[in-house]
Amino acid sequence: CDPSAGRLSLLIDNPFFTLFVGDELVLEGEEDGVFLEVIITVLDETEVVAGVTTRVVEEAEFEDGEVVEISRNFFAQASDGTVCYFGEDVDDYEDGVIVGHGGQWRAGVDGNLPGIIMPANPQVGDIYAQEAAPGIAEDQAEVVALGETITVPAGTFSDTLTTLDCNPMGGAIDEKVYVDGIG
Repeated sequence: CDPSAGRLSLLIDNPFFTLFVGDELVLEGEEDGVFLEVIITVLDETEVVAGVTTRVVEEAEFEDGEVVEISRNFFAQASDGTVCYFGEDVDDYEDGVIVGHGGQWRAGVDGNLPGIIMPANPQVGDIYAQEAAPGIAEDQAEVVALGETITVPAGTFSDTLTTLDCNPMGGAIDEKVYVDGIG
């Protein structure tokens, strides 16, 4: 995801991480008795980050119906299909009021570099930095499975990619499953 290595594209069509303008994904669940909802919307907006024109994706997070965070995330795709992550602007909310900007970072600022959100040809055992903002955002992922079958309310899927995501700054380890053509 080196901006100097060649042209990066706004067309983000990696099979496991597609971002088409107008797409909206709603994720819902419950944790410790709190209803969680995340709405991810691919905007018809671009932002230049580290000299690269990126696609803007808004992520709104809610707890029991109350907004807790809205972030604007910046992505571009390398010519080989790798989806690069150039940072995020973050607004943290309490009682409907912005109270902070935790985890906010941009590639090209203070030595921060673009990360990889999805490799072009992921293989089990691949490990990559998703965020490269030392002391702010340092998430990493490891591909741990390909082709496992999962059943969720939306259906049963077998063309999957599973990662374990971790934050070396003390965060939890999260399992994420991506479905070919859906994300």
